[in-house]
Amino acid sequence: MNAGAFDEVTSCLVKVSEKTEGGNNMALVENVATLQKSQDLLEAGEKKTMIKKIMRQIQEEPLDSLSSSVRKQAMEILTQLSHTQPTLDMRERSELMNMCVQSVFSLPSVQAMQEKDEAKAETIQGPPGADVYSRGALVAWSSSCPQTLYHQTLEALQTLLKALFIEDPTAAGLKSILEALGPWMNSGKAQERARAVNSNVSMLNHMLLTLPSFMPLGFPALGLLLGRLILRIGDPDEEIGREALDGIIILYTMLELQKRARDKEETNKKELYENNKHFLGPYNPVSPCQNILRVIAVTALCPSRSGGWGEFGDFLGPQQIKDLLLAALEGLKGSSEAPGKDSREVMQLASEVMLSLVLEWYRHRAPEVIPEIMQGIYTQLSHIQEPRARQVALLPVSLLASSFMTEVVVALLMCPLPLNRGMSTGLEDIRPGRIVTLQFISCVILDCNGAEMWRQLMLCKPSCDVRDLLDLLLGSLKEKPVTKEGRASIVPLAAASGLCELLSVNSCMGRVRRIYPQLLLALLIQVHYHIGLNLPGCVAPPKDTKKGAQPSLFVPVRWVVRVVKTLLLRMGCSCETTFLEDQGGWELMEKAESHHRGVALLARAMVQYSCQELCRILYLLIPLLERGDEKHKITATAFFVELLQMEQVRRIPEEYSLGRMAEGLIHHDPIMKVLSIRGLVILARRTEKTAKVKALLPSMVKGLKNMDGMLVVEAVHNLKAVFKERDRKLMDSAVYVEMLQILLPHFSDAREDVRSSCINLYGKVVQKLRAPRTQAMEEQLVSTLVPLLLTMQEGNAKVSQKCVKTLLRCSYFMAWELPKRAYSRKPWDSQQQTVAKICKCLVNTHRDSAFIFLSQSLEYAKNSRASLRKCSVMFIGSLVPCMESIMTEDRLNEVKAALENLRHDPEASVCICAAQVQDHILASCWQNSWLPHGDSWVCYPATTHRWSPSCENLPTSHQRRSWIMQALGSWKMSLKQ
Repeated sequence: MNAGAFDEVTSCLVKVSEKTEGGNNMALVENVATLQKSQDLLEAGEKKTMIKKIMRQIQEEPLDSLSSSVRKQAMEILTQLSHTQPTLDMRERSELMNMCVQSVFSLPSVQAMQEKDEAKAETIQGPPGADVYSRGALVAWSSSCPQTLYHQTLEALQTLLKALFIEDPTAAGLKSILEALGPWMNSGKAQERARAVNSNVSMLNHMLLTLPSFMPLGFPALGLLLGRLILRIGDPDEEIGREALDGIIILYTMLELQKRARDKEETNKKELYENNKHFLGPYNPVSPCQNILRVIAVTALCPSRSGGWGEFGDFLGPQQIKDLLLAALEGLKGSSEAPGKDSREVMQLASEVMLSLVLEWYRHRAPEVIPEIMQGIYTQLSHIQEPRARQVALLPVSLLASSFMTEVVVALLMCPLPLNRGMSTGLEDIRPGRIVTLQFISCVILDCNGAEMWRQLMLCKPSCDVRDLLDLLLGSLKEKPVTKEGRASIVPLAAASGLCELLSVNSCMGRVRRIYPQLLLALLIQVHYHIGLNLPGCVAPPKDTKKGAQPSLFVPVRWVVRVVKTLLLRMGCSCETTFLEDQGGWELMEKAESHHRGVALLARAMVQYSCQELCRILYLLIPLLERGDEKHKITATAFFVELLQMEQVRRIPEEYSLGRMAEGLIHHDPIMKVLSIRGLVILARRTEKTAKVKALLPSMVKGLKNMDGMLVVEAVHNLKAVFKERDRKLMDSAVYVEMLQILLPHFSDAREDVRSSCINLYGKVVQKLRAPRTQAMEEQLVSTLVPLLLTMQEGNAKVSQKCVKTLLRCSYFMAWELPKRAYSRKPWDSQQQTVAKICKCLVNTHRDSAFIFLSQSLEYAKNSRASLRKCSVMFIGSLVPCMESIMTEDRLNEVKAALENLRHDPEASVCICAAQVQDHILASCWQNSWLPHGDSWVCYPATTHRWSPSCENLPTSHQRRSWIMQALGSWKMSLKQ
């Protein structure tokens, strides 16, 4: 086709809308004829450009009226273009079909368009003297023209769809056409449903008469098409129902032809069609649902082949059954333009009948597509608002579960779990007297769609099936939320949510109690697994624009904790739940570093309130201690350790109690060591176990080395119970010293509670020391002086008070005579002389430990807290001059480097203090070590700020210390730069 013809067609198409219908409306038709006569192939760009221009012209047509033939003529051109090369790809064809279908189907009904045109015609006033006959003729013309033009336009659309199918006569091509027509089959407007049904039947009739061989046997869209047509048989509009039934007859005829062609049987199409029509029977306008019943029953229970009716059920495989069910669900969707109440009830009844019958006759073919069916129900429920319609949509859940419980449960576990945006509050405070209803709790875990699906599953099942359901949920709760490939899995969280919904059904409580211990332990382990885990399919709600409040962040572990709360409440453990709420146990359970504490707190509460199920839990835990990964073992051990307080533990062989705890002392995980210490301390309360536990005390203490400060505090707090008053003399002092060595490094921990606890525990351990004092004791306590003195100055009243108490205890045991100001918590900023006295006392009393004091103060100068860096600098400024006689070059360079770095500290007060200390050290060393007493001719460098590195004029007694002179000289030069 040449460029002139191309321009002529498109330009004429544009002009048509600007002309009157009686003027140039034939110009486009003539150009269509020109296009038909052209034998030249269009270039790809020319054809696509022309189609885009035509589509643009169709889109510009109004959707509320049909005032010109532009739509019809444009689609006729598109039909002719479909016969030319190159062909459109799948996406382009789908876009073209969707646009044309929308343009035609969205038009008002023919009656509405006629009334609108009649109203316009009646308002036209004829000229004076015009006769009544002319005005009547105008009205008559306006009544007939829209109807004729509408039918022509609809026919043009159907012709275009047929042409596009011929262009791509494949299953995919047919499916794309059905997808374009599908949404209109369930429209709330009768005229739109009628157009969609009519177009589908027209396509089927065309395929039956001309292209039967193109229909794939059991093609993918068969179930969806059949389901939509069956649903429309029950349409409130009788004409739609009759046409839908005719479409099913045509469809069945085509399928039978395909089957007979495959078997090489000759068949008369017309005769086969009449036979199918006879078996399906006439349309019953009184009871449309009877028509649905007859169609599905005949499909499933057909006569023998000799009777002329084929076995149409053979064409319905699992995918077709799934599509049938999803098509039935489509009819339940609400619409802002839905029909009246009676019509809506008829359509819901049609969907219910269809769902029930399909599952009754074809349930045995559904197992492999149950996940897709459940996902489809879950998705469709979001679009179904009417309560009765939702009940109908949930029917497949219970009907399929009656035969395939496992498959349905597995499918429900795979459904996504978005946070319910309207029910995310109110569960934070679950206590007796303030407990929200369990139905509310369950909806917090699941969104309303998922909750209804689980409830439908449980309410329709007998007790024996509830037991099977619980076993399935328990099996899922024992899975890890991370697959072998390292991907996150939502199955355990979904199982926990399903269990929470089940707990709202009172009739299920007996079955739940049967496996309560297993459920509780599985959930506690899942809490540990879900800490810090991000799961797919879990979406937090958007911001509430009405209230302007930010939504709470979705954290999976909190959901699992809530299920634990719900389970405990339903099992009558309200006191235990309240205890954990008051003690902050739930928050501990949600954190990785404190999860074991939360679990232990729960077990302790259950022991305290004598929970009836503890014996079953105890015997269940024994084999679990050696199973699973680290998280599994930690959770199980944390619960088991607290149960060692029970009297029933005496019945357990020692290898499972004392033996397991002793093995835990050499475990590589620090938490397991701490839990083992806790278990041994509990066992030590029993007289027969005390001696064996105390024999393990050295191993307990050694296991605390290189451990986190919080764990150390927890372990030492438990160990205090072993150090009883009457056994102090029998205790090896080496154990105490080793414990002091473990506690000391944590004096500088960044966490206040760790520092305070370690310092306090240090003092209490010192109280237990007894004479004679060993060298190890003295060395250990001397090494505590500087950390206590510096920590006392950090500005924290609580920590400082603990430091004073511990320092007093050390001084009392060691008989130290420290300056009274050493026990003061007042800041050192204005007490330089006090610091100097303390340093002088320390060096004179513990000269051999002077370098330890210096190293400790240099280490504290690197602390993250500015207050500690500042007081350590001040301490160094007073300590170094006191060490003049024993100072070495390396140590002085180390001090110099540390102070130089601190001069660039981000805290201004630290910088100033470091500069002052530098000057103080220089002045003190000059005056005390390098200036002869009484030499007035040498100026004091602190006042003149002059410095000479030369040492040739120094007295002979001082030339041996020339390296100090050089070091101080270079230091002074660096200060001037």
